[in-house]
Amino acid sequence: MSLPTLSTATIDRRDVEARSATTRSASGARVVLRAPRVGDGAHIWRIAKDSHVLDVNSSYAYVLWCRDFAGTSVVAEVGGQVVGFVIGYLRPQAPHTVFVWQVAVDQAQQGRGIGAALLEKLLDTVAEDGASVLETTIAPDNAGSIAMFTAIARRRDARITKRALFEPGVFPDSHAAEDLYRIAPTVRTTQEDRR
Repeated sequence: MSLPTLSTATIDRRDVEARSATTRSASGARVVLRAPRVGDGAHIWRIAKDSHVLDVNSSYAYVLWCRDFAGTSVVAEVGGQVVGFVIGYLRPQAPHTVFVWQVAVDQAQQGRGIGAALLEKLLDTVAEDGASVLETTIAPDNAGSIAMFTAIARRRDARITKRALFEPGVFPDSHAAEDLYRIAPTVRTTQEDRR
């Protein structure tokens, strides 16, 4: 599957690197959240492939994403290994909206809050550049993703809406329907909210 041509806000690479954060997983392991680097593309591809849920793009697409959309993507590291990612972009027609293309966590690290931490970090990062809306598509049978995005909306005291976006007939293969989830506003208003 090839990716459409996308654009994003111009974000200085040094700013992106400065936006890394450290947190702890539920097991107490140190989790570093940071912008992806080109070398992370192979790890992201493997996690996507091993998820058995995501549509797996070519390895080239993930490497390119790490280069061109690092300002709207985040990886999680535990023990120096990439164990999760969220990749997104600012919508060209709606630059205050970050579209989350994919989010996944290595199976061995699931259930520790890393997926939600990745999304929280992404939302805080893009808020600095004026984004206040999150959109994503989720297949109707993906209860885990629906629950995670609903929890993010609840934590941010934001409204979440759902509507049909793509019916199976628009895809050339046996792809399931995709519903559009929209969370707004996603911006935290005080420093206390960011903790």
